[in-house]
Amino acid sequence: MFKREVLPVKDLIMRHLRAQGLETPLLQKRLVEAWPLVAGEAIARYTTDAHIYNQTLYVKLSVPALRADLSMRRQEFVARLNKHVGAQIISDIRFN
Repeated sequence: MFKREVLPVKDLIMRHLRAQGLETPLLQKRLVEAWPLVAGEAIARYTTDAHIYNQTLYVKLSVPALRADLSMRRQEFVARLNKHVGAQIISDIRFN
């Protein structure tokens, strides 16, 4: 009798995405979509745009006064966003 390697479907899909070079863009998209959940409803209300470039999440805010407060908490947000996605996707956040 031979033994088969049985893997969960999630692992098989992620292996295929990694082989096609699509794993990182997928995780980046998930991270950007997670910003309102991690930041909270009050902060998400003032967020107009978010995107990732060179492992940095750029968040555009409609209220400039909020920028200073969020800048002091950016390492907390980096850790929470990466934990939410389950991978080290970003290393910094910039608020514009």
